[in-house]
Amino acid sequence: MAKSNKPIVWSLFAGGGMIAAFVLPAMIFITGLAVPMGLLLENALAYDRMLALVGNPIGKLVLFGVIFLSLWHAAHRLRMTLHDLGIRSGRVAMLACYGVAGLASIAAAVVLLSI
Repeated sequence: MAKSNKPIVWSLFAGGGMIAAFVLPAMIFITGLAVPMGLLLENALAYDRMLALVGNPIGKLVLFGVIFLSLWHAAHRLRMTLHDLGIRSGRVAMLACYGVAGLASIAAAVVLLSI
């Protein structure tokens, strides 16, 4: 039986799908609606508070998890969409999609660790 990387790819896709379905809408609601509409205090997203959140190791880990899983979910969905559209350049599409997700994940880690 040949070894496959499908379980790893599918687990990242599923984890990213859960993040995209549950966490991102809450983040969009808080940052895009609740604060501007006055449902939360004005200083809820103040620079000092966000810096403290991102400066905390747990905050960094959570933020990196959201970014990482969302990127890998989007990469897999884009690759499958390209395949459905008839672009069947197998390895090239795979390397392009997952390569961008990998590089962006590394960039996110570098930025978060520098804070």
